Amino acid sequence: MHPVNAASYPTFLGLDAGGTQTRWALADAAGQVLREGQVAGFSGVQLHDAAGCAAIDAVLQDAARAVAGEGHRVAGVVAGVTGFDPAQRPQLCALLSAALQLPEGGAQALSDIELTCHAAFAPGEGVVVIAGTGSIAAFVDRAGTLHRAGGRGAVIDDAGSGHWIAREALRHVWRAEDETPGSTLQQPLAQALAQAVGGSDWAHTRAWVYGASRGELGTLARAVAAVAERDAVALGILHRAGAELARLALALLRLHGARPVALAGRVFELHPVVQQSLQQQLPTGTPLQRLQQPAHHQAAKLAARSAAATHPTRQIR
Repeated sequence: MHPVNAASYPTFLGLDAGGTQTRWALADAAGQVLREGQVAGFSGVQLHDAAGCAAIDAVLQDAARAVAGEGHRVAGVVAGVTGFDPAQRPQLCALLSAALQLPEGGAQALSDIELTCHAAFAPGEGVVVIAGTGSIAAFVDRAGTLHRAGGRGAVIDDAGSGHWIAREALRHVWRAEDETPGSTLQQPLAQALAQAVGGSDWAHTRAWVYGASRGELGTLARAVAAVAERDAVALGILHRAGAELARLALALLRLHGARPVALAGRVFELHPVVQQSLQQQLPTGTPLQRLQQPAHHQAAKLAARSAAATHPTRQIR
């Protein structure tokens, strides 16, 4: 990464906005990332009311100050946002343009899912499986249309996600306790969960689980992974998570044909068995890779590429 003379060269901002944090990256006109950082998170759901819009504006103002503190002039932005609906594009682009003082047409918005697809593959090239708090598979075809499988939330599905792993582990422990009190509380999985929620009795679990957000509950997946080598039930849950995530990929591969698959999200960092289980379910020979480029870097490059399309003398690497 190299410094840039902001008075001479425009720069381009990429945002990857999630519920807990928004990662940003700044690129030059050639698409080279110069700086990066993070501010608070936001989601498309917040665009539904005035208070939510004000909260988004506050985050965008923080991002603008962070970039200004580096001495750069932003000429364009691409934002990938969780919970984003295409119908919200004019509203979000207006907020982006105002916060960053952009020229007309300088702001673009898309879902975080679509952004991750662009970070992994060229349109039409491959399928992405994303597993964090939730789970989804997605594919952007050559025409730029986004196709998806899953991603329907914890109430309906999200199988294989961090939230699902945590829920499956808690379900196992407390169903076993119903049937044979005291039978599981000395097992590694139950002990790891008890430590995470602050106690081994139902009162502690109930207070923690029903006071936690969806994302916070998903963090219990780390406790499951931590004891997987010592607890067959924990290992089995992670193995089933991989199989559930493979189901999402297979749905798109059957519809759109054989192609590579990329994996993104923290669930794949929990334990090797998740990826191993997923790979076992895919057709033999399916190329499988981990996401190599952070989504916020890709967003910044997309912003620079969009400017280059308007000004063809700029070249994007």
